[in-house]
Amino acid sequence: MCREDSRTSSKHRVGSLFVLSGPSGVGKGTLREHALNNIANLVYSISCTTRQPRPGETDGVEYRFISHEKFKQDISENLFLEYAHVHNDYYGTLKADVESALNSGHDVLLEIDVQGALQVREKMPQAVLIFIAPPSVQELERRLTKRNTESQEVIRTRLNNALRELELQDKYNHVIINDDLERASQELRNIIMNNYES
Repeated sequence: MCREDSRTSSKHRVGSLFVLSGPSGVGKGTLREHALNNIANLVYSISCTTRQPRPGETDGVEYRFISHEKFKQDISENLFLEYAHVHNDYYGTLKADVESALNSGHDVLLEIDVQGALQVREKMPQAVLIFIAPPSVQELERRLTKRNTESQEVIRTRLNNALRELELQDKYNHVIINDDLERASQELRNIIMNNYES
C-alpha cells in the first residue's frame, strides 16, 4: 500500500504518513486497530509518554514509557517529530521512528493529540490528517463514563479539552464521525486506500 517515488528511476518506495486524532474516548484506538488489521503495509508508530502504564500495557507495545527527565532531554536534542503536554504528562513521536518506516516503504499511522497533529502538519505538510469526532458531546461523556477508568473530575477535564479540540477539526484533511464502528472503520480504510491510489 505504499507508493513508488516517481522522482527516482529505482523501485524504491516511500510510504505515506497518516495522523489520527480527536477527543479522548472517541474511539481512536479501536479504529486504529481495525486499520492496522485490515490494511497491508500500514504500521503504527509507537509514541513515547511520561505517564504510568495502565493495567495490561507493556513498555514498547502501547507506548515507550520514559521519565520526565528523559523526555525533556529528548526535546532539547530535537528528537521529536511532535510532542504535547496533555493531562499533566508528555506524549511524543520520535522523528527517527517515522522516517525509518517511511523510507523503508511502509505507510505510517500515528494516533496523537491535536496539538501534536498540527505540529506534524507544519513539519510534514504532505501528511494526511484525520480527525475522529463523536456524534455529540453528550455521547462522548457517556462513553467516558462507561469506561469507568477515570474520576468525574478527570472526565470533566477531558470533556473541556474535547470542546477545544472539536473547534480545530477544520484544520484536518478529513473528519470521520464515529457513530457506527463498522461504517467509521470503512471510511478510514477508504481514506488511506484512496490516498495510495491517487
